[in-house]
Amino acid sequence: MILSDFDLESLIKEKRIIVKPFDKEIIRENGLDLRLSDEVAEHNPKRDSKFLIDPSDPSTLKDEYVTKRMPKGIVIHPGTQVLLSTVEFVGLPDNLIGFVELRSTWARHGLFVPPTIIDAGFAGTITLEVFNSSRFPILLRPKVRFAHVIFATTLNRVRNAYKGTYLNQRGIKLPKKL
Repeated sequence: MILSDFDLESLIKEKRIIVKPFDKEIIRENGLDLRLSDEVAEHNPKRDSKFLIDPSDPSTLKDEYVTKRMPKGIVIHPGTQVLLSTVEFVGLPDNLIGFVELRSTWARHGLFVPPTIIDAGFAGTITLEVFNSSRFPILLRPKVRFAHVIFATTLNRVRNAYKGTYLNQRGIKLPKKL
C-alpha cells in the first residue's frame, strides 16, 4: 500500500518516520519531496580515460571522487555524472520502504536519477546518483526540492532491517567496495 499525505503526516507526527529538518511543505499528495544539500561529489579530474574503476579493489575507489561544498549552486555539465545528497535525514521503521525518483521538472530538463530504494530500517541522508543527459549545463541550487519519495508498507515487518554501510550517513557517502 502506498502512503498518502494524510498517512505521512500522521507517521511523522508519531515519529514512526523521522524527517530532519522537517518542513510541512515537503509533504505531497502521495510522498515527500526532498531538498538538495550544497555538497557534490564529482569524478576526480586528475583521472584520465585510462583510469579503471574496479569496485572490488578499494585502491581504485579511494580517489574516484572529489567532494566539495557549493553553497551558491552546483553545475552539472552535459554527459556528467555526480553524487548529490539530500538536506533531509530520513529514518524508516521496519515495515516501510521508499522509492526515490527525480521530480519530473528536473527530468524534463535532461537530468536522470536511477531508481533508488530506501530499505526498511534505513536512517540517513539520501545519496543520489545524478546524470545530465542534456546538451546544456544545468544549475542546481541548494535547498531546492529535487527528489520525490513514495513510501509503501510491507505486508509484514522485515526480519532483517537495514544495517549496511550507509546506515546513519550524513551527506554524501562514497561507493563502498563490493
